[in-house]
Amino acid sequence: QVRLVESGGGLVQPGGSLRLSCVASGSIFSITDMGWHRQAPGKERELVATITRGGNTKYADSVKGRFTISRDNAKNTVYLQMNSLKPEDTAVYSCNARALPTYDVAKIYDYWGQGTQVTVSS
Repeated sequence: QVRLVESGGGLVQPGGSLRLSCVASGSIFSITDMGWHRQAPGKERELVATITRGGNTKYADSVKGRFTISRDNAKNTVYLQMNSLKPEDTAVYSCNARALPTYDVAKIYDYWGQGTQVTVSS
C-alpha cells in the first residue's frame, strides 16, 4: 500500500505564511506527478498546484504569485509554500500522488492524503 501524510497546517493571520509538507511512503516503485488540492466548507475540491517529477509546475490562478510547490524526489515529499495568505485560502489541503506501486508497476494509481486544515483569520 502507498500512504500520504500531510503536515504543516494551522491557524495564521491574513498576510501570513505557512509551509505544507506531504510524505509518501510504502510500496512505491516510482512517483510521477504530485499535487495539492483544497476544499473549503460548502465548496467543491479544487486544484491548487501540481508538479511533475522533472519539476514542471502549474498553479490555480487564485494562488499564482503567492504559493510555490516543490518536491524532493529522493524523499518522496512534496511541499507547498503559501505566502500572503487570505481568508479565502481557508480550506482542508490534501496532497495527491500519481504513482506506480511495487505490486503493479504497469499501472499508475492515484493516492490521496487525509488532509490538513489551513485557517486564515484575524
